[in-house]
Amino acid sequence: MANLELLVSELPKLIQSLKLTIGDSHEIMQQIILINNAQEELRNIQKLIIQELKFGNINNSVIATLPRTNKVASLFIPHIGLIDPALAAKFGNWETKLSLIDLEKKIDAWIEWGYFLQALAADILSDVQLVSQLNSDSHHVSLPSKFKAIAENLKSKLVFTNSTNLEYQLQKFSNYQKELLQLQQKLNYIFNTIKTSHSLLTILLGVSAFCGKSGFTLEWLDDDHELIISSDSKIQELTDILNDCDVFQEQIATLIIQSDFLKQQAEEALKKIEQQSTKKLIISEQLENPLKIPTPKILITAFFLVSSLLFLGFCGRQMQNQNPQLESRSLSPEQRAIANFNSAQKLGMEAASLAQKPPHSLQVWQQAETKWYQSIKLLNSIPPQTSVFEQAKKKLTRYQTNYDAINKIVLAEKKAIANLESAQKLAIEATFFLQNSPHSARTRKQAKDKWKQAINLLEAIPENSSVSAQAKETLPIYKTNYAAIRSR
Repeated sequence: MANLELLVSELPKLIQSLKLTIGDSHEIMQQIILINNAQEELRNIQKLIIQELKFGNINNSVIATLPRTNKVASLFIPHIGLIDPALAAKFGNWETKLSLIDLEKKIDAWIEWGYFLQALAADILSDVQLVSQLNSDSHHVSLPSKFKAIAENLKSKLVFTNSTNLEYQLQKFSNYQKELLQLQQKLNYIFNTIKTSHSLLTILLGVSAFCGKSGFTLEWLDDDHELIISSDSKIQELTDILNDCDVFQEQIATLIIQSDFLKQQAEEALKKIEQQSTKKLIISEQLENPLKIPTPKILITAFFLVSSLLFLGFCGRQMQNQNPQLESRSLSPEQRAIANFNSAQKLGMEAASLAQKPPHSLQVWQQAETKWYQSIKLLNSIPPQTSVFEQAKKKLTRYQTNYDAINKIVLAEKKAIANLESAQKLAIEATFFLQNSPHSARTRKQAKDKWKQAINLLEAIPENSSVSAQAKETLPIYKTNYAAIRSR
């Protein structure tokens, strides 16, 4: 019993070593050896447990395996530290003690996980193209790091000093836009690869492209058969990476708009500087080369009169160019109210036009929602003492109703898309695990449950949703798969 307790105390370190870091082929070979050694030690512990159970004198005894502290919600592994909650299932139950029978079953699961990693490592090493792509990804920064770097660079403000400086900034913003578009394409590749592929090796390529030189490690499959991955000191499920892709797509779209705005500002500033330089050059040439043709007195007087008028006109234009907001600032409250009212009407018509002939994609509904919101904001800014206040008040009620209706559609559309994505994810998981453990009764039951959940999610998608047609096409396939596995 003492020997068994001593070996069990080493369990946390053994289980911690049951993982596979995807990277250099030589390192993968070394990891296979470590995994094999850990499995051998687990088998030794399993043999001792079986011997103890055969004696029958400790059937009701328990062994402290994975103690927990009361202060934290994470498992505490001696000499290792706090374990992320996502990995809790890998290290044992929430209880502080396990019976020998339960522990023996858990060791079976850990050994099986080791076999899975070894088989996966062998598949990776046998695929030359896959290894080449993994090596290529290891030379690029991770997608989150690349995005962060571009976002930081776009925080810099324009410096209006001279044309050379502006041209340099203009080139920088153009380069940032290109990088953002490339990042957007890479995100699409990663998202589609992870979400639609039924092959784990192909999914790993998507994860590799996301993590880049940060690398990633396969840590565990949780109770729902969700692959848990660690990269750059962060532990997350495969679904979390898909969610990150969605977030980055939205943020990249915003940054593209921001870089385009900065680029336009730089172009306008550069154009003004060039115009001013051209005008200064013309005046300088006129001063350096005055007319030397003898001119009668009356013509000289007329010449100076015309020159004065031209100079005054030039100065007036210069003042207008230097104060582009002068006209806007000089608007009276009445004029500004009318301008805002007209702008609100225009936005309202655009929003109504977008919403015609549904169903539409989520992006279209969101555009319409934004336009209604902007028009309401403009109408709310109109003061009561202006001539258009009453008209604005009437339109405000109607516009608010339209905005509320569009807002509900947007929420319903988001839920429908989430249902479709969740159903697809469940289908991928069910297919993948049936392929890897076709003879396991437990796996078949879990796959059946996942098909059923996926079917329920698709059936909950409303008819007027943009993904309704896709859900209808997919539903019969899922029902066929569910019926097939249920009959087995």
